[in-house]
Amino acid sequence: MSSKKSSNDLAEDRTDLAEDRTDWAEDRTLMANERTFAGWMRTGLAAVGIGLGFNALFGKLEPAYLPKAIATVFILIGIFIFYAAQRNGCAVQTRLEAHKAEPLKTMNMQLIAAFMALGSASLAIGIWVMDF
Repeated sequence: MSSKKSSNDLAEDRTDLAEDRTDWAEDRTLMANERTFAGWMRTGLAAVGIGLGFNALFGKLEPAYLPKAIATVFILIGIFIFYAAQRNGCAVQTRLEAHKAEPLKTMNMQLIAAFMALGSASLAIGIWVMDF
């Protein structure tokens, strides 16, 4: 009995290996999407932080609404970033199929972004109603 594989068996092995590599690449892409989502969420938080910092540092500027308005613009930019991050992240998660990886569920991405946006909007409102 020969230990040699037929050309048909070799082709089948190559096809199986190619499918495995494709599955692994898809899993890596899903994980990269989560890292990208996290990066955009950090960027949104940075925008919110810049707004809060600006208001704290320049809160005594005249007219009084100017630092609040500038801070609000940065907070709104942060909220937009949260929205864009979850929209793009969910689109990628929906388009790809997980094989061995356990990616973040799209609902969790939406909840994270929604809570971050809600918290940021609350900060913006707090800036306007708070007296220094």
